Amino acid sequence: MQNQLTDIEDIVKESSIWETFVDFLGTVLYVNEDKTIKITIGLILLVVVIYLVTTVVLNIVKRLFTRNLPKDDKAKFNTVFSFARWVVYLVVLLIVFDSVGVNVTAIFAASAALLIGIGLALQTLFQDIISGVFILIDQSVHVGDIIEIEDKVGRVEEIKLRTTRAVTIDNKVLIIPNHLYLTNSLYNWTQNGVSTRESVTVGVAYGSDVQLVKKLLLQAASSHKDVIDYPEPTVLFTDFGDSSLNFKVIFTINDSFKAQFPRSDIRFEIDRLFRENNVTIPFPQRDIHIIENKK
Repeated sequence: MQNQLTDIEDIVKESSIWETFVDFLGTVLYVNEDKTIKITIGLILLVVVIYLVTTVVLNIVKRLFTRNLPKDDKAKFNTVFSFARWVVYLVVLLIVFDSVGVNVTAIFAASAALLIGIGLALQTLFQDIISGVFILIDQSVHVGDIIEIEDKVGRVEEIKLRTTRAVTIDNKVLIIPNHLYLTNSLYNWTQNGVSTRESVTVGVAYGSDVQLVKKLLLQAASSHKDVIDYPEPTVLFTDFGDSSLNFKVIFTINDSFKAQFPRSDIRFEIDRLFRENNVTIPFPQRDIHIIENKK
């Protein structure tokens, strides 16, 4: 009999502790005037637990997808996944609020003006993020590529979700918002390889020996240390200009990022060879005829 009374007392005590704990969880921390939004300690604890569970699940999914990926692809996946993670958190949070009776529609209605203002302010930011996702998925640009956009040339050093970081030939850092890739033409100089075809144009005076000019242009290009043998340099007779015969010497180099230096050296060499062989580079000339009006 005594044992039964002891068991009953223990049950009563446990029931009392449970009721106290439930009351504690039901403690209201905030409620709005319409009582459509009520925040309790239990709701906060539930959100924390759901957050931890969601984080664990996302980490497991991340490991499953990245365990067999190469290092570069893994870095790209992590960048996209970091953006998707916050979207998942937001969706889970809204589901939790709706399941515990919080009027999610009322939350959006109460903050509609604020959300519209934030959306307009962050429009460009979202464009950058979406563009960054497209870049990482379709792999149109890689780290190490030399790109040209809006007449700016740089070697890509880092691709982030919002911006791309490149370094110019002058060692200046170029920060490119990713949305520019969608609104501008992008030239990837190295997508087909690091070697690129470059050219130097020059004009010579009428009456010059064009075969000699061709020989000297090929000699100037072939003698440069950065010009590769294949494909061989070639010369095009491009036009009969107003004041000159126009030529273009075309050659291939291995490092297009520093193409301006070989082009400059070849121009110096062309000038030297032309002087030695009495080939003239003319300046623009105009003939002026003066007509007298005799009365």
